[in-house]
Formats: sequence, C-alpha cells, structure tokens
Amino acid sequence: SEFRGKLVMVVNTASECGFTGQYKNLQTVWSRYRDKGFVVLGVPSNDFGNQEPGEEAQIKSFCEVNFDVDFPLTSKVHVTGDDAHPFYRWASDEMGLLAKPRWNFHKYLIGTNGQIVNWFSTPTSPTSEKIIKTIEEHLGKSSSNNR
Repeated sequence: SEFRGKLVMVVNTASECGFTGQYKNLQTVWSRYRDKGFVVLGVPSNDFGNQEPGEEAQIKSFCEVNFDVDFPLTSKVHVTGDDAHPFYRWASDEMGLLAKPRWNFHKYLIGTNGQIVNWFSTPTSPTSEKIIKTIEEHLGKSSSNNR
C-alpha cells in the first residue's frame, strides 16, 4: 500500500554478481523520477549463484557505500521455486514463463494500477533507452518534455 498509485520497478538484486554495477543505474533512474511518482524497489535474493550471502544490514551498507543507493530495499527473499515470495509467484503467473527471473537484476515495472506493465531481463540496463522510454510513457510524459 506504500506504493499505491506509483510506478514501481521491482528488481531482484545481489551484491556479488557481475551485474551488481546496475545498482548505480538504478539509483540514477530513482533520482531522476522519484519526485514524479516512480519508485525503485530492490529485492535482495541469494537464489542465483549464491551471490547475495549477506544479511540485511550488510546488504544495505554495501549498497550505500559502493553505489550511494538510497532507494528502498526489502528483506532478502526467494524469487524462484516453491519458497518464492508471493509477489514473484504472482508475477510469474501474470506474465508467463518467459518473464520469470533467470538471474539477478531481473526487472518488473508495475503500473500505477498495480498491474505489470513490462519486464526487462538481467542485461537490460536500468538507464537503457527502452526502460527510460517505458518509465516516461507511464509517468505521462515524453522525453521531449524533459529537455
């Protein structure tokens, strides 16, 4: 309910992944659009390659110290399998097998109505044209209004 009416990017994260540098780009889009109703929600998970072994305080500190992250982070959860968090089970049911996280830094964009707008695979940078365009479309603005 804290995010009701907001555009939310939900990202499963890990501190010891080759894609961990995406924290920087997640912070960039959070900083750029947070005042317009956009939220980045980091979801630490150790499901892929055991690349998030830390506890919550360690994870938060790692993100703050290395990437100046100040967007919200959840508790560490499972994003796959029988123990997957209910959000991830729902997202997989809604979007189908192709949209399931296959690695860390899989991104779901949840619209202001609470429905999944789109999903983006691990290699897609949070600052990619594809993601920025989708964010701006759903915030009711175009990139030309940004200049």
